[in-house]
Amino acid sequence: MQTEHQNNNTIQAFWVGMGSLSSFALGIVSAAILSRYLEKAEYGTYRQVLYVYNTLLVIFSAGLPRVFFYFLPRFPLEQGKHIVWKVSKMLFFFGMAFSIVLYAFSGIIAQILRNPELATGLKYFSPIPMLLLPTLGIEGIFSTYKKTIYIAIYNTATRFLMLIFIVLPVVIFQGGYIYAIFGWSIASIIALLLAIYFKGLPFKGIETETSNLSYNAVFSYSLPLVVASIAGIAIKAADQFYISRFFGAEVFAEYSNGFIGLPFVGMVTGATSMVLMPIFSKMIHDKSEIENIIKLWRSALLKSAIIIYPLVIFFIFNAKNIVEVIYSSTYHNSAIYFQIAMVLNFFNIIIFAPLLLSMGETKFYARLHMLIAIVAWFIGYLIVLVFKSPVAVATFSVSLSIITVLICIKYISILFEVSPFSLFPLKKISALITHALLVIAFVNLVNSQLLPPLVNYVSLIVTFVGFTVILLCTAPIFRLDYLAVVKPLINRFRSGQSLST
Repeated sequence: MQTEHQNNNTIQAFWVGMGSLSSFALGIVSAAILSRYLEKAEYGTYRQVLYVYNTLLVIFSAGLPRVFFYFLPRFPLEQGKHIVWKVSKMLFFFGMAFSIVLYAFSGIIAQILRNPELATGLKYFSPIPMLLLPTLGIEGIFSTYKKTIYIAIYNTATRFLMLIFIVLPVVIFQGGYIYAIFGWSIASIIALLLAIYFKGLPFKGIETETSNLSYNAVFSYSLPLVVASIAGIAIKAADQFYISRFFGAEVFAEYSNGFIGLPFVGMVTGATSMVLMPIFSKMIHDKSEIENIIKLWRSALLKSAIIIYPLVIFFIFNAKNIVEVIYSSTYHNSAIYFQIAMVLNFFNIIIFAPLLLSMGETKFYARLHMLIAIVAWFIGYLIVLVFKSPVAVATFSVSLSIITVLICIKYISILFEVSPFSLFPLKKISALITHALLVIAFVNLVNSQLLPPLVNYVSLIVTFVGFTVILLCTAPIFRLDYLAVVKPLINRFRSGQSLST
């Protein structure tokens, strides 16, 4: 029975991951096209608009999307319908406030970032938050009701629409970044209509029953998350701010294109978090034994590492080719930022947030992020003054994120009264890293010594195919099974069962 539950969790995580992957892939395609059709300074302004939006989004979303993860499993379906629309209305009003603030303070924000053109871009962009905030929470709804296939469908559909409406005006009409923002507006209207439809899907034919969930209860849960979210976005924003302000729009464009997460990491960790948070919450509420919680944690961690670690190592050792294939040789300087960002992915698989939040440790979560935010801005400024290098800023940012993860792991181990090392399958993880390093070293050596110089994308394909084949063939030597994660999917497919459940 336990194996069946784990397999079902894998299926649900698969669909969440597919939605995340499609979002990232389409985002990369959009960035790749716009990087080629817009001048670097103009593209930098466009990325600054998105930077401002994403920075303020965490504040104005008020932690409300996470409310679905926490409350929906605790209420019957009839009352869940009432909760969904209640929270969605709240998101709409917060979106209106966001739009007003973005328009009113566009000039001040432009002055802070030392880009006068940014004010115009923000004013044109300002209606979009009002349209997009009510779309938030899809993941929490369908994760709760084990229908994560709809997450994949919605994310893929909306991101594809975004790609079409954002890119085509620039390509066809040879317009500037303002044309891309107009496309954002049209796509956002369609995304809102789709979100309204999708949010109602779990409740078809269900009579609405008013829940006793009060606004006080909602905000009692979400407000500590708001504090943590503000601190979290402040942490992420610090390096972007310093690079944007002290090194200019062109360097910021290079940094923005390079300092990105591996798509599969966000896909896997995000999917795992969404699926496990309701489970952790229930296990803790039901006072399950610590050993069972740790066992589930270790299992999820190992499955994530099996997928992610080999890919991270491949990307680190082939960063230059990857960046130039995606963005063109104009952005070859982005490779160093890409490599630095990849290191963090070794630690991003440690999904501590769902466990901490399920344990009710929101105050610790918020206080830690507030402390790290102060350190990020204060020490970050000193890094700029001392080293005068955007690379140093990026390195510090990654180091601080790693420290945050380690602190959280230590805290969880204290709560569970176990050793931090007992939370990890260390032998398997060591074997994964050693195996991948040996294989990539061998493949790159063969390529450099035996193969003639190849076009970037051809070299990348040849290297990846060789890396994958040798990795799978030599896996038994290290007692590794890289296909273990996908076996539940394969078995479900072979048996003719639906992958949606």
